[in-house]
Amino acid sequence: MEHVPSAVEMLGWIETVVSRGIRRPGYPADGWTERWLAERLTEFGLEVTLEPVEVPRWQPGTGVLRLDDGTELAGFPLPHTAPTDGLRARIVPLADAGPGDIAVDELAFTELPQSYVSTLATSAYDPEGVFDTLVQTIPFGPRMMEVVEPALEAGAAGYIGALTGLPWETRDYYVPYDAIERPIPGLWLSGSDGRRLLDRLPCTGELVAQSVTDTVTTHNVVATLPADSPYTVIVASHHDGPWASAVEDASGIALVLAAARHWSQVPASARPHNLMFLFTSGHMAHAAGTRAFIERHRPLLADVVLQLHLEHAALRCDGVDGELVPTADPEVRWWFTSRMPRLEKLVAETLETEKLRRSFVLPPDAFSPMPPTDGAFFHPEGVPLVHFLSAPMYLFDSADTLDKIDVAGLEPLARAAVRIVAGTAGWSPQPC
Repeated sequence: MEHVPSAVEMLGWIETVVSRGIRRPGYPADGWTERWLAERLTEFGLEVTLEPVEVPRWQPGTGVLRLDDGTELAGFPLPHTAPTDGLRARIVPLADAGPGDIAVDELAFTELPQSYVSTLATSAYDPEGVFDTLVQTIPFGPRMMEVVEPALEAGAAGYIGALTGLPWETRDYYVPYDAIERPIPGLWLSGSDGRRLLDRLPCTGELVAQSVTDTVTTHNVVATLPADSPYTVIVASHHDGPWASAVEDASGIALVLAAARHWSQVPASARPHNLMFLFTSGHMAHAAGTRAFIERHRPLLADVVLQLHLEHAALRCDGVDGELVPTADPEVRWWFTSRMPRLEKLVAETLETEKLRRSFVLPPDAFSPMPPTDGAFFHPEGVPLVHFLSAPMYLFDSADTLDKIDVAGLEPLARAAVRIVAGTAGWSPQPC
């Protein structure tokens, strides 16, 4: 596959995007990334359109907890929770919280044994034989994004999330990211500060969690290549992220760009179908871009042979002395694939050909009714899909930096994307 860009070139794209800064929906760096993508795709010879998407833009300010004993703990306001310049109240553990209290909740990320995931998978590529013993730390606690809800049910006036169960020191946890407005203020505290607070409970103090939310127009970047086919394949990822995030999802940007570059250099007569390359806005706002694309292009969906989503070329990390240390191994790779035997076979053979170790082929609904991807909303539309995703524990944290990129995996992942698209030649749409 001489047209697939090198890992060095893809890493350069990732570095360029990351260098712009925080790419939350509606932030200047994300707007810059939209324009940069449009320029690159135009250079490749694709026809490019910027399609507007309205998203809520959330911008945090000061986050701090001041206790009456003089202790001051800096934190990160929970996204899309009610702002406050100062809420004075009793501070108690969540289990003891009642109306008007500030509830303190300890969070530990979920440990996911791969032996369990194996029971959900339709196939796996695990030449090392690690899945029987490997345990993955995923970037959510047991309540996923519903972290505030128990405090709301208790009638609490505020929420403090103590990140005491994480393998590294951080308060920069961008969860929840569903852009649902919670009516009480919230604050994330690092593990060490969370333990300092827990040692003082119950106590009284003041919670400050400032933020501003408005509505802004962002864009999906849509680029097309024609072929001698009445049908379409959509290859996609999202361009926003919670921080100046490398894995989430500058790595996905690079993989989709690599696929676009490859197919732009293949004659139209040799392309399996019309190709659409989609970079969505607002993943960190409940996949706003994906939902907008589906509404705008619903008549197209009946002619889509495959929707391929590419997210997160990630290294597995260990927590060492409060720091995240990248290993030489990729994070477990999930390939959510529609229950179509020929498609599952194509994906499984591709993983083995490209030696993409630590990979599972999973049904789209293996973990929940929809796959946990930016492209999830294609699934209930009945569109055949293959969604590549990994879920490293640092995914929503400012620790998602360039050293976490699975550089060795970039070229095999890009080649896999090309193989999967090419493998659909001669197929017609098959609703799921």
